[in-house]
Amino acid sequence: MTGIRTAFRTLAATAATLLAVTAAAPVAGASPEPKAPREFVSLRSVDPTIIQEMRYTTAHNFLGVPVDGYRQPVCILTRPVAVALREAQTRLLRQGYSLKVYDCYRPQRAVDHFVRWAKDLDDQAMKDEFYPLVDKTRLFEDGYIAEKSGHSRGSTVDLTLVRLPAAPTRPYVPGEALTPCFAPHSERFPDNSVDMGTSYDCFDTLSHTDDPRVQGVQRANRQLLKRTLAGLGFVNLAEEWWHFTYKPELFPDTYFDFTVSRRSVAGH
Repeated sequence: MTGIRTAFRTLAATAATLLAVTAAAPVAGASPEPKAPREFVSLRSVDPTIIQEMRYTTAHNFLGVPVDGYRQPVCILTRPVAVALREAQTRLLRQGYSLKVYDCYRPQRAVDHFVRWAKDLDDQAMKDEFYPLVDKTRLFEDGYIAEKSGHSRGSTVDLTLVRLPAAPTRPYVPGEALTPCFAPHSERFPDNSVDMGTSYDCFDTLSHTDDPRVQGVQRANRQLLKRTLAGLGFVNLAEEWWHFTYKPELFPDTYFDFTVSRRSVAGH
């Protein structure tokens, strides 16, 4: 019996030691989300008059779901870009227009989400609106989707023009009937922007800024946007009338992955 009692005492002492060690051990937790460098700001803090319609926080985009990394509908950019957009807005307001941004800084995890979606050939829920004439197998080859995006560097913005006073817009209802992005302006999903010939994120050659088939008012609208921004240091991507990059970039070789949220730039 003495041996048994001794064995129990030994086991009890060992258990107590293990419990003490476990209690003293730090609790492992999730790593905190990275914040943006100090050079990044929310556009609203620099110019609150620029209209924001952050499409990737919603289901109204070519994926049909909110995109990874977009936590809140906030436009984040490097400070020189935001300041240049403020000047562009000042010039446009005098002419009766406002800028409207669709996308600004884009985290790498969002780009990765695009890539996964593009490889899933069974998911074509939004084809009828965003890529009606493009076979999904060609999205990489035709340059519509890539594994890196200039948006992740913080100096690229997708935007358009709105004639003032801005008309109200209704929210997209998931599952509603879709209309091709190059349909007549009155037939497309209602957007208070001016007629640019296609809607935003239209995977079609008609989205090329200087496509010769786009004439009249549509071409004039594109040229007004391009001319205004070019005079302030922005370079347009020829394949997308809405896509502009401010030069020189603060981070030409860095692809960030902090979330699109107010927390990421809090205090900047």
